[in-house]
Amino acid sequence: MLGVAFAAWQRRAAHPLLPPRVVLDRNRGGAYLSIFIGTAGLFGTFLFLTYYLQQTLGYSPLVTGVAFLPISGGLVVMANLSTIVLMPRFGPKPLVALGMLAASGGAAWLAQLGPHTVYATGVLGPLILAGIGMGMVIAPMINTGTFGVAPQDAGEASATVTVGQMLGGSVGTALLNTIFAAAVTSYIAAHLAAAGIIGRQALAGLALARGYDTAFWSIAGIFAGGAVIGGVLLRRGPLGQKRTPSPASGAVTMTQAGASPGRVR
Repeated sequence: MLGVAFAAWQRRAAHPLLPPRVVLDRNRGGAYLSIFIGTAGLFGTFLFLTYYLQQTLGYSPLVTGVAFLPISGGLVVMANLSTIVLMPRFGPKPLVALGMLAASGGAAWLAQLGPHTVYATGVLGPLILAGIGMGMVIAPMINTGTFGVAPQDAGEASATVTVGQMLGGSVGTALLNTIFAAAVTSYIAAHLAAAGIIGRQALAGLALARGYDTAFWSIAGIFAGGAVIGGVLLRRGPLGQKRTPSPASGAVTMTQAGASPGRVR
């Protein structure tokens, strides 16, 4: 509701904080929405994997931080490869769709975690896959979200990218944490009678595992939805500014290249 009210206000404002022309461009609008969705899923992955590593596997905060290094490595490598090699050739559309699908696969893989899952076999692979996927999304979407704007709109476009990241992280974390808590609570309520047989601690561990599975399946759904949205909204082909040739611009180009009107045949 607040977003709709803000959009309506900006359309009527004489000097809007966010000019509608910035977000109504198909590529930029798709980039802002894609980075919102991608960040929501990424922050959710960090949150619940931190819970799992520390509460279930008993990792210390320092070891947990080291355990997250593979996702950072995959993200950094793929972000550079995407922006330097892939974006100029294919454009943002296939990168975002494939990156979101890769991240969705990583989240679905993490949904198989259990109380006794080993990091090397159950966590490392999905972390690398999610990092590769997000490397194909975040950096290309930052470039797309700030590409082709008029000089007077450059600040608004850049700020919108940042706001999309922050909103995605906050909204995604709040929503997914609610889903996680509901799954844990419902599992305990449904199996409370078994607490006297298997013990309360074992029941709590099973309930947490159910919560993690539910949260990661939800994250996989978020990424899959992002793949569809990015694939539909973003234009095909590499990014390119639209130029309308005119005699005046042609004369300016020749003059800048060192040619004078008298030398043109």
